[in-house]
Amino acid sequence: MAKSSAKEDGIRGIQKAAILLISLGPERSAGIFKHLKEEEIEELTLEIANTRSITPQVKDDVINEFYEICLAQQYIAEGGIGYAKELLEKAVGAEKAMDVIGKLTASLQVKPFEFVRKTDATQIINFIQDEHPQTIALILSYLAPSQSALVISALPPERQADVARRIAVMDRTSPDVIKEVEKVLESKLASLVNQDYTIIGGVDAVVEILNTVDRGTERHIMETLEIDEPELADEIRKKMFVFEDILLLDDRAIQRVLREVDNNDLAVALKVANDDVKGAIFNNMSKRLVVMIQEDMEFMGPVRMKDVEEAQQKIVNVIRKLEDTGEIVISRGGGDEIVV
Repeated sequence: MAKSSAKEDGIRGIQKAAILLISLGPERSAGIFKHLKEEEIEELTLEIANTRSITPQVKDDVINEFYEICLAQQYIAEGGIGYAKELLEKAVGAEKAMDVIGKLTASLQVKPFEFVRKTDATQIINFIQDEHPQTIALILSYLAPSQSALVISALPPERQADVARRIAVMDRTSPDVIKEVEKVLESKLASLVNQDYTIIGGVDAVVEILNTVDRGTERHIMETLEIDEPELADEIRKKMFVFEDILLLDDRAIQRVLREVDNNDLAVALKVANDDVKGAIFNNMSKRLVVMIQEDMEFMGPVRMKDVEEAQQKIVNVIRKLEDTGEIVISRGGGDEIVV
């Protein structure tokens, strides 16, 4: 009787995962479980419990497939999809390489412009600064907000708001357009772009970028958009949080934020803050600490606006972090939201 293999038997992914964990042994499998979601652990545990016997051939097939996928992931991390495909072809042959890459890209949902995501922001700026604003907007929509923030900050002031506006109003982009842009930028991913229309950009994308850039760039972009696209600017601002928006927090939330803030940063940040902001903060501090902060503000002398903005940004970052972890909730004008 011919030996069966994992491929020939059409074993499902969950079954392969169970076979792999059984093969790795309890100690290594326990380490893997630590990185899985609760429902994934339950599903795998059930599958392992229902697995009665595994032929040596099937076991070897599963382990080999796992090894090939790990190898592909390593190659992708080192040099992108094209590099991984080239090395895998040499290692396991062209047909097998395409099969492994296909599985991997489908599971990882590899995004276009992946090669740009691995590039230093300074190089990206030199690479795309002379491109059309729509091309720049398309590329920045696919990058991490931190990368996009550095790039948009380095653009000429007159182009910053234009690019931000294009990101915000961007909705769906044809895969053919993406391929063409990638081809111009010598992308290695053009042949592997998913043929479904890809939703990118939008207000949330530009908010993430503006939340990361320096306050000067953020202010310039928002002021320009308020003139050219007032409705869009209003929509963006509702989703953003700037230092002055600390007034949106209730006393408990402000007290939670202040526990994470350095007093020196707070004194610098309040140097040019309006009375309402100062009042909201001082009302949630002890009288002794208020006096100390006020004395620091008085005796520090003139402070560069850049230093004030940096200090304010540090506090805003604390607020955003606490919101992300669910420790505070920021009411952004919805009316029904409660700050806790």
